[in-house]
Amino acid sequence: MDALLTERTRRTSPAITLCAVLLTLLILPTSVTGSGVALPHIGQDTHASLDALQWVVHGYNLTFASFMLACGSLADLIGRRRMFVAGAVVFTVASLVSAVASDIILLDLVRGAAGVGAAALLTSGSSILATTFDGAARTKAFAAVGIATGAGLALGAMVAGVLADTLGWRSFYGAHAVLMVLVLFAIPFMRESRNESAAKVDWAGTVTFVGSLFLLMLGMVEGPQWGWASAGVLGMLVGSVLLMALFALVERRVPHPMFDLKLLRNGRFMALCLIPVVVTFAFVILLPLLPNYLLVANKSSSQAAGTMMLLMTLPILITPLLAGRLVKWGWSNRAVFAASLVCLTVGVAWLALVLEPGVGAGALAGPLITLGVGLGLNFGLVDGAVLDVVPPEATGTAAGFLNTLRLGSEAVVIAAAGSALVNLMQNWLNDGLDRFPAYRGEPVELANSVNSGDLTGPLSKLPENVRPGFFDFVTDGFTDAWHVVLWASAAICAVLSVAIYVMLREPGRQPATADAPVAAGPKKNEVTADTLS
Repeated sequence: MDALLTERTRRTSPAITLCAVLLTLLILPTSVTGSGVALPHIGQDTHASLDALQWVVHGYNLTFASFMLACGSLADLIGRRRMFVAGAVVFTVASLVSAVASDIILLDLVRGAAGVGAAALLTSGSSILATTFDGAARTKAFAAVGIATGAGLALGAMVAGVLADTLGWRSFYGAHAVLMVLVLFAIPFMRESRNESAAKVDWAGTVTFVGSLFLLMLGMVEGPQWGWASAGVLGMLVGSVLLMALFALVERRVPHPMFDLKLLRNGRFMALCLIPVVVTFAFVILLPLLPNYLLVANKSSSQAAGTMMLLMTLPILITPLLAGRLVKWGWSNRAVFAASLVCLTVGVAWLALVLEPGVGAGALAGPLITLGVGLGLNFGLVDGAVLDVVPPEATGTAAGFLNTLRLGSEAVVIAAAGSALVNLMQNWLNDGLDRFPAYRGEPVELANSVNSGDLTGPLSKLPENVRPGFFDFVTDGFTDAWHVVLWASAAICAVLSVAIYVMLREPGRQPATADAPVAAGPKKNEVTADTLS
């Protein structure tokens, strides 16, 4: 037995572990950003309805968010490496099937399965790094996490556009499968860890939480299609609220809850967890939706739209290093986070001011670069800081909660923003579409098509002399809808930013656990000049 343990210890490698997790975190964001760019190509190939086509993106986002907290809790129980293995296998197989699927229903289902695998990979990967590295090494590892995830966000839309335009959309998912095989080869070199005090799976908490988030997402997505006042949508939204209330009740009563509600009393923990929510409203909603605006209003190709998004995503590759420099020059973590939140709020408001049909790279550069800087200043730092304010045995649950808020807000807000754009477009079309009697389609069908990045199809059904006026009418309405969504996002970001800044006060006091403060002293999550420079 001792020889076996020695062999297992010898085979573990922090360097290989870090590379494998970073490659995983490079791959996962591309499914969020790239799938939206590939949608027009998927639609042309599968001849799917717009509603079914949108579930290629929504299915992945929904399961990714819904299973995040459950996967984090299970990772603590059964082992973080085991959960990572399960997630890698599921994601790889789902990506491979996505690359060969010819039926849109099958594609939607396997994208949902890929989201489950992604949830397992993200939560267990964060916990593996937290238990593999310590001190300054951990801070550097999570700074690398920020850069890797940023690279995935930066390259996802462009890579998807290039692959879809040249090799076809299937190559995008095939590339995911190939890269994940490299991750699978690295798994034997990872160290296993778990929460030894965990007794059993909290199935009641898992089912109620996943069910609540699933119904909320489903209701948000289907609201514009079925009608917000329809019995089905109202039933799903009410059911979501009831299941979340039941989840809170269950977690108070079970001896080993999936999520310790005492963590919610930790103000700094909650403030750090809310920072990704601001990121969602300012930055993440643009990743799948803004390329569609460029496809329609600028008549861009998928490749050109994806390349334009680099203005927003490339700064993420270097600004985590800037955060380290700011700390070296005497900035506190709170000040760095405040600068990040200001950039995010200003960036989305600035974008609302300049967005118009035919907008060029020069006008977009300012707001998009500002948004990228805002995200890069907190990327990685938030993850490391959150895991430092909880006990070591709860790192999986903490990572699960952080990423549930991150991915949950992304899934819900992207769905809500998409629904708002469809509703606003539908109202615009209802008020003026009768000026174009040559168009035979329904307003809701046209609104869905435009929001999916396709105006070429509807234009092709019109006489040549009608197309310019129809294009101007539709793109003006689409732009107005975008302005409403962007200004609403800016207002929400401003309110949340103020709240977060207030909750992060008293940097000299930091909770050691969810409910027990410690005396003032050096903060474990304080970034030093050496850790990120």
